[in-house]
Amino acid sequence: MILHAVYREGRYAHLPCLVWLHGFLGSQQEWEDVSGHFNDWPQLRIDLPGHGKSADITADSFAQVDKLLRATLLSYNILNYWLIGYSLGGRVGMYHACQEGSTGLCGLVVEGSHPGLVDENSRRERQVNDHHWVQRLLNEPLKNVLNDWYQQAVFQTLNNQQRDALVAVRCENNAVSLAAMLMATSLGNQPDLRAVLKQLPLPFYYFCGERDEKFRAIAQSLGLSPHLITGAGHNAHRENPGEFSACLSPLLRKLIEEIP
Repeated sequence: MILHAVYREGRYAHLPCLVWLHGFLGSQQEWEDVSGHFNDWPQLRIDLPGHGKSADITADSFAQVDKLLRATLLSYNILNYWLIGYSLGGRVGMYHACQEGSTGLCGLVVEGSHPGLVDENSRRERQVNDHHWVQRLLNEPLKNVLNDWYQQAVFQTLNNQQRDALVAVRCENNAVSLAAMLMATSLGNQPDLRAVLKQLPLPFYYFCGERDEKFRAIAQSLGLSPHLITGAGHNAHRENPGEFSACLSPLLRKLIEEIP
């Protein structure tokens, strides 16, 4: 089984493929405004399990999501690639990078993503919190749940118009599929990846909105200097796709210059 994805050939077939991973509630379309700036590169935009046209695909763990990701890459004969992931997509990317057998991974870019909780009490608390959201997704109108979801502190920089726009787009999702994916990939179920991430033998960049104080601090806890996206909060690539692309472009251009 493979995940639904949209593949785009690049001008230069020898370059590593840019693989885009969206956040919870999103889809591969979330990256359209950004990916259009990188037409030199082969690209694959993936719908994660429970989302978009992968809504009927379920996973019960990070390991299973990673297995689906690897199968999808192989189905497109993608042997060398960068992972670029936002929030949940970044957590999937970090998990993938920390596993054995990720020899084709050439670089990792994460945006507003958590490397994992450091103690068992925090993980249990997060599991309880996510279980609460799962029950709401299964038992309440999706619009009501989403209205409250975007009131969480991490989204405090959104204005009412931005919240309404997100809710309208996210209401196209299947609540049951979302609930299953949320439980499978709860931060409470994710291992703490900090130690391995600090020793990755490949380029690792952390992006976040300049107003996203929580994830700026998380980046610094990894010993990274985050690339800040001007005027943006947690969902930086959506709030300012031009600035996100302008920040990513020189990092990738540098790689092009290093390839024989």
